[in-house]
Parts: sequence; C-alpha cells; structure tokens
Amino acid sequence: MESVKKTGWNLMEEVRRLPLFDECPTPCHWVVMNIIAWNCRGALKPEFRNHVRELVQNHNPAMLIVMETRVSGDRAKEITDRLPFDEAIHTKTIGFAGGLWLLWNTDRVAVSLLATTEQEIHVSVKVRPSDTQCFLSAVYASPKFNERCILWKNLVNVASLHSSPWIIAGDFNKVLADNDKFGGRTVNANRSLLFKDCLDSCNMVDLGFSGPRFTWSNCRGIRRLIQERLDRFFVNPDWCTLYPNARVSHLTHVHSDHCPVLLDFEPSADSSLNKPFKFQSF
Repeated sequence: MESVKKTGWNLMEEVRRLPLFDECPTPCHWVVMNIIAWNCRGALKPEFRNHVRELVQNHNPAMLIVMETRVSGDRAKEITDRLPFDEAIHTKTIGFAGGLWLLWNTDRVAVSLLATTEQEIHVSVKVRPSDTQCFLSAVYASPKFNERCILWKNLVNVASLHSSPWIIAGDFNKVLADNDKFGGRTVNANRSLLFKDCLDSCNMVDLGFSGPRFTWSNCRGIRRLIQERLDRFFVNPDWCTLYPNARVSHLTHVHSDHCPVLLDFEPSADSSLNKPFKFQSF
C-alpha cells in the first residue's frame, strides 16, 4: 500500500470482504453495549492504565477507542495486554505523534479488521448475542490540514463502498461551527465546511450529547482559555434505526486535556441529552 500521506486510500478490496449484513437485523435490547472514545494524550504515563480501569469499572464499555497514544508496535501491545480487554488493534504512530488503538471484549462483540492507516481503523462489529452488525470507523484526525483532508477523502470513499449501519468516532481535530469553540482564534469557516461536506457525503448525523459542551481544553486561565468540541460520535440513519434511543455523554476529564466520550446504545430511561446537533450553514 502506498503512503496514505501522498496518495490517499482506496478501501475497495477491504470493504468487499465485509461480511453480509442482515437487511433488517433485530437488536437484542437487554444487551449492555457501549463504546468510549478517548484522546489520552500519551499512553506511557503510569496513571493511564489506572484511568482506563476506572472507565471500565464505571461505564462497562464493550469497546474502547484510544487516540493520540504516541505508542505503537510491541510497546503498544505490551500496554494493551495489561488492560481489561481481550483484543486490540494498533495503528502506527507518526514519529512520536499520533497513535490510534481499538480495544474490545470478545464475549460481547466480534470484530473483523478491514483496514488501517495512521488516521483510521475500519472494522465490522457483530454485537453478541443478538448478532446485530455494524461498521465502525475509529479516527484520530491529524492536526495538519493537508493530512486531515486525506482523512475526509478516505471516509467519503468508504461511504461509497457500503450501505451498512455505520459509526464514525474519535478526535476529528476540527470543529463544525462557531458554538463548538470558546476563546482563541475564530473558526475557519472554509475548513469547517470541508469537514461538514465529508459528513454530508457519508450521510452522518450527530446524536447530540449530555454533559459539558466542550471535550478539549487548553486548561489555562480565563483570559487565555480555549475550549473546543473535537471528540465526537457520528452515525448514519441505518444505525439510528437499529438503536433509536442511543445517547452520547461527555464524561469527566481524567489524565488528559480531552474528556472521554461515551456512546450508550441503550441508555437508562432517565438519561438526559441535548438536542441533536444541526450543522451550521456557511
């Protein structure tokens, strides 16, 4: 495979291997199924493993997406082997930057890897014991504009190659609208529009959220404070049909300047949620 930085990415062969999905799968609603996405800002810190265990104890995720790990290869495997998950997929870092992991427990989901790049992990997911299936794309968008544009192009290519229930989750390193940011420079409307166009081409919707509005903060005093909503879950209408009550929650900041974000497939009845987000027109 040629370098994704230079040529982008074609998933045709990988997506052709995607298992066939039931036309009208019936989810098993009593199954506890949720996913957490968290930019940990480095997985080598001693407290990282403790915070992952706390997240598992408090929220019982079947899958965990970890971004900006800054670790890959054998060292990454050594760390994930000590975490409370059975299996893991790791991407390569870019020098000492980046790093994307997907972890899961095999008694709750069956995961088939389709392909990876430095910014993406694409898998098919079967939820046990219902055998409900979906397509999951975990992403860590590059802070660099040109590389991020490659990611947008890749996701659009993926959308053209399948018609399955689909989740895209991770740190997108870009806000969609002015109210996704507090402080600092004004939002670059043209770059946000490229992000929005990608999501529209993928037929993605934002489920809204509960908890604090922003998922990242520079943690500085009020005069220099910058906060943004960078970490998100997007789903397509087919996925919404399977899980119409799904909820997204911004959890408490730990260890990192990004908060973990939880997607709960079947939340309790008393869960509160902000209204679904409508993309801003430019």
